[in-house]
Amino acid sequence: MEEKSLRITGADKTFFSKITNTLTRMLIPTKIGINGILISIKRNNVIKAYENYKVGDENYNKDEVEKKYETAYEAYLEALDKYVMDSLYKKVKNGTASEFEKNAMAKYYEVVSLKENEYIEYKNRKQKYLLELDNAGIQTSGKEKIVEKYNNFYVSKMDTLYKAILKNYSIKLADSTSTYESSKEWIYIKIFHTLEEYIQNILSLKIKIQEDKSLEKVMKDYEKYESYTVGKLDGRDVIEKNMILLGISRSLFTHSLPLIVASQCYEKLLNDARTLVQDTKIATKRERAYSLLINVIEDYNVRLLSTKVYWENQKEREEYKKFWNKYQEILKLKETDFIEYIKQKEILFIKNDINDIKKSKIDYSNLIKYYKRKLIDYNALREIKNSYRSEGRYTKLKEVA
Repeated sequence: MEEKSLRITGADKTFFSKITNTLTRMLIPTKIGINGILISIKRNNVIKAYENYKVGDENYNKDEVEKKYETAYEAYLEALDKYVMDSLYKKVKNGTASEFEKNAMAKYYEVVSLKENEYIEYKNRKQKYLLELDNAGIQTSGKEKIVEKYNNFYVSKMDTLYKAILKNYSIKLADSTSTYESSKEWIYIKIFHTLEEYIQNILSLKIKIQEDKSLEKVMKDYEKYESYTVGKLDGRDVIEKNMILLGISRSLFTHSLPLIVASQCYEKLLNDARTLVQDTKIATKRERAYSLLINVIEDYNVRLLSTKVYWENQKEREEYKKFWNKYQEILKLKETDFIEYIKQKEILFIKNDINDIKKSKIDYSNLIKYYKRKLIDYNALREIKNSYRSEGRYTKLKEVA
């Protein structure tokens, strides 16, 4: 009868729609409160389970403790996901969301969009997103004891997630089939972006809360990286920053970014630096770009290739051994004659890079000319003038022994 009565009166649907929206807005804070309590309970459970997992619980064996931790973690994520759908989504839909909440919802959609085509990345990035969302509220809560306990769990779990994300990119980059060939440039960008995210958000927190001696290895590079976090970066700065990120990754992500993948990333930086030198027309800027290229060449050869144990190509291995022995001889000059050390090091790097880029598919003919001019300036290449051909005079170049 009530339904029939509504039909007879012909009530304005817009009016009832407004009432529904008003009721929804009134109910949302209640749902946030309920979700908040639920999240708090699940968070406390996962922190306790993590602490037991970390130190070992005498009442359970290792597998049981780990399973209990995983179960608590899953329940915690479900509570966070429910909060997003019950609270953030409805607040954005009803126009009552803050800028933070709007951005949070936009990021959620961005992550969910990966589900169909990039499930592994979606799975890891969704967990990362939910943890970051809760962490943002915890860090501003002012509850020091909760923050301290949560930080240890948060850093541990985020370490695992970042390693999984980078490992997924590594698999794609190492894939020799055509499936990912066209998108490898995008994968490089993702790798460097993910490394930077980790260093900004996790490594900085790790350094703050943990006394880990292994972090001492990366502190020098971390301090260098910090200088690139302010101001606008040009092309040279971006390459140098990415070189520092790769250097840090060799200490923190040796398994997630194995040597073969790190090598590809260095080669990408080398090509970027070579192109920068070749394309820069202003002399002073070109010299700065050249200085960067020399640094990338040294970083690649010293930090990465020197640690390479297995070589598929034995000829390349023998060539590198000759390079390395020569480099070790030049290093001896560093303490006695620093200027000569710099000169001889550059000559070695230039000659080595000329040999490498001659094998490249990219046209580096202008860079080779620039390199040869450098070798002439260092008396490592000699000009033989007054030679003639039928069409006129030309200049020969002869390498100095």
